[in-house]
Amino acid sequence: MQISVIGFPRIGTLRELKFASEKYFKKEIEAGELLQKAQELRKTHWLTQKNAGITYISSNDFSFYDMVLDTAALLGIVPKRYKELNLSELDTYFAMARGYQGTFGDVKALAMKKWFNTNYHYIVPELEDDTEIKISGDKLWSEYAEAKSIGIETKPVVTGAYTVLKLCRCTGNKTAADYVDEIVNAYKDLIEKCEKEQIAWIQFDEPALVQDMEKEDIELFHRLYDAILTAVKDCKVLLQTYFGDVRDIYQDLIEMPFDGIGLDFLEGKETLQLIESYGFPKEKKLFAGLVNGKNIWKNHYEKTLKILEKLQEKEIQTVLSTSCSLLHVPYTLKHETKLSKEYLAYFAFAEEKLTELKELGDLAEDKKYFDREAYKKNHDLFSADRKCENVAVKNRLSHVTEADYIREPKRSERQKLQKEAFGLPELPTTTIGSFPQTKDVKANRSAFRKGEITRQEYVDFNKKKIAECVAWQEEIGLDVLVHGEYERNDMVEYFGEALGGFLFTEKAWVQSYGTRCVKPPIIWGDVYREKSITVDWSVYAQSLTNKIMKGMLTGPVTILNWSFPREDISIKESISQIALAIRDEVLDLEANGIRMIQIDEAALREKLPLRRSDWYTEYLDFAIPAFRLTHSGVKADTQIHTHMCYSEFTDIIPAIDDMDADVITFEASRSDLQILDSLRENHFETEVGPGVYDIHSPRVPSVEEIVLALKVMLTKISREKLWVNPDCGLKTRGVPETDASLRNMVEAAKEIRKN
Repeated sequence: MQISVIGFPRIGTLRELKFASEKYFKKEIEAGELLQKAQELRKTHWLTQKNAGITYISSNDFSFYDMVLDTAALLGIVPKRYKELNLSELDTYFAMARGYQGTFGDVKALAMKKWFNTNYHYIVPELEDDTEIKISGDKLWSEYAEAKSIGIETKPVVTGAYTVLKLCRCTGNKTAADYVDEIVNAYKDLIEKCEKEQIAWIQFDEPALVQDMEKEDIELFHRLYDAILTAVKDCKVLLQTYFGDVRDIYQDLIEMPFDGIGLDFLEGKETLQLIESYGFPKEKKLFAGLVNGKNIWKNHYEKTLKILEKLQEKEIQTVLSTSCSLLHVPYTLKHETKLSKEYLAYFAFAEEKLTELKELGDLAEDKKYFDREAYKKNHDLFSADRKCENVAVKNRLSHVTEADYIREPKRSERQKLQKEAFGLPELPTTTIGSFPQTKDVKANRSAFRKGEITRQEYVDFNKKKIAECVAWQEEIGLDVLVHGEYERNDMVEYFGEALGGFLFTEKAWVQSYGTRCVKPPIIWGDVYREKSITVDWSVYAQSLTNKIMKGMLTGPVTILNWSFPREDISIKESISQIALAIRDEVLDLEANGIRMIQIDEAALREKLPLRRSDWYTEYLDFAIPAFRLTHSGVKADTQIHTHMCYSEFTDIIPAIDDMDADVITFEASRSDLQILDSLRENHFETEVGPGVYDIHSPRVPSVEEIVLALKVMLTKISREKLWVNPDCGLKTRGVPETDASLRNMVEAAKEIRKN
C-alpha cells in the first residue's frame, strides 16, 4: 500500500533551525549560513522519509517561521509597511513575523493566532485594499528542485486558497470575497508553473473545511476551486484536510476534479460514516489519515487495519497517511536515554511514525497479517496492562460535588472587598509572570539537572535572582510583583514534574511558533499532587517586599492541552484530576499568606472543538468548571487572576467570564485590541488587562504608543476594571528591552492616571 506524510518537523532532531535562526537574529551569522543550515535540514528530512519507504514525501513544508506566512509571501500578500523598510526578502519575512525596530524603521509584527486546535501558532496575513495577489516568490519550486537534485520526487504542499482567505485579515474596506478573482489567478499560475516543472502531485492544505460551513462558505469554495482546477493538465491535485471531518462539503468534494482527497479518520468523527453513506469515487485516491500526527502514543494496528480493510472492500484506491503534519510531535525517540524501555515501547515520535506507516502499509497488503511479527508485537503491547491507575485519585474525584465548583460570595461583592484590602491605584501595573531567562539562569538549571551543583547551591542562586527581580520591579515602579519564575523551565513541564502520573523526555521538542519550542510532558497515568510546588518560592519572594506578590500557577486545562494526553480515558477525567491537584496548591499558597494567585489558562481555546455545535458538550461544559474547582475554596479577599494568549476569544467571552476569576489578562496587543468590543458587548464582569504591548517581538514600545493603547481600552473598559500589563510572560525577551518596555508601560499608566 502506498503511504504518505502530510508534513514533517522542520526544526531538526536537536532544534538546529532554532539555534541557527537565533544566531542570525543576533547578527552572529550571515544570511548565507542560515540558508545553508536550512538546506542541510531539508535534505536530512527528505532522506529520512525516503529511507523509511514513504511514497508521497512533501516539500515546501519547511519554514523559517510559519507555513501560512510562507504562503502569504508566495502570493505577494505583504503589507506596505514592511515593503517600505526596503529590507532583503528574508528580513522582510522576519519583520512580518517578529516586527522590526532599527535603521530602516519601526513596525510591529503581524498578529499571531493558534493553528486550529493545536499549540502551533500561525502568522495572520493582512490584505490591504490595494494588495495585489500574485505569485511573488519561488520557494515552492526551488525546494522541489532541491529534493529532485538528490533523487527524491516530492509533492509540494501549500496552504489552500479557501483556508488562506478564511485566515486573512482584511484591513481596509474590502472583504475576503473581493479578492477571489485575484487569488484564483494566482493559484492557477501556481499550477501552471508546477505543470511546466513536470511536478506529479501538488498538495493544497484545506483544514478550514473541517469547521462549520454555511451555504455561502460552500459557494466560496466552489468559486475558488471550480476556477483554479481548470488550469490542471497533467499535474495531479491532492486536497488535504485534517483536524476533523468535512461533513458539510463531502458530497461536493467527491464530485469535484481533485485527483486525491486527504481525510482525517482520527479527529474526523464522521469520516468513515461519510464514506459509508456517500461512497468514494474509484478513480480518485483516498489519502486516509490514520497515523496520529498530534499525539505520541503508538498506533493500535488492529483498529487501523480494520478501517483499511473496510476501505479495501469498497475497492477504494487507498493511500495510508498521517492524520495531519508531523510538526506537532517530537522528531525522534533516539535521544531519549532516561526513560525505561517499558515506557518507550508505547511511544512513536515523527521518525517512529514513518516506521508505523511502512509496517501498516505492508500489513494491509497481507490477508494473513495477524501472523506477521510486526502485528503480533503491536497486539501484545495493547493487550498488556500499563499499570497507570491510582485508586485514591479516582475515589477523590468521585466525591466532588456541585458545590465544589462554586465560589462564594459572588464576584461583584468580592471585587469590592479586594479593592479595600489591596489599596491599589487606578490602572494597576503588573506583569504576566516570567522574567527573562538569561544564560546564567539556564546554566544554573542545567548544572543542577546534571548533578554538577547541589540542591542548596541551585536554590541559593535562584533566591539571588528572585531578590534582584523584586528589587528591579520595585525600582521600575510596578504595583503588583511576581517572583520571575527562574526555577521553571516551562510553565507546564515544571508543574508536571511535581505531579504524579507524568513522564518527561530529554529532547522531545515541538515547535510552538518561530524559534519557540516546547517539550510537552506525557500524561502516563492518574494525576495527583505529590508535594507543594511553588509555595516556598512565592513565600520567599513576598518576604522581600511590602507590595503584593502574585503566586503563579498553571491551570488544569492548559496543563492537559500542553501535554501529550492519555488516550485510554476521557479528556474530562484527565482535566478534573489535574484540577484537584492545582486546587491543593492554591489553598496552600493562600494558607501561607499569598493573597493574589494567578492560575494561567493560556491554552483554554486550544482544544475547543472546531465545530460550534460541539463547543459546550464536548469541552466547555467540563473545562470551565474544572477551572472553578481550582479556586472555589479560597477566601473572598484572595484575588484570583488568570491569563490567556494568542487565540480567538471573542466568540467564547461568556464562557470565559463564567470561569469566575477576579482578574483576567489577555493577549490583545498584536491583534489591535479587537477583543475589546466583544468584552463590552457581553457585559464582561471580570477585571481585565488586555495587554498593552507585544512581548513576542523584540521591539520596545514607546510611552506614547502605550498611552494611545490605554486610551482606546478606556473607551471600552471602565477605569476601575482595567489593568496594565504586557500581553504575555517575559522569559523569551532580553533584559535591556524588558527594562525599557516596562519603564515605558509604568510611565504610560502614570500619565493616564493624571487625566
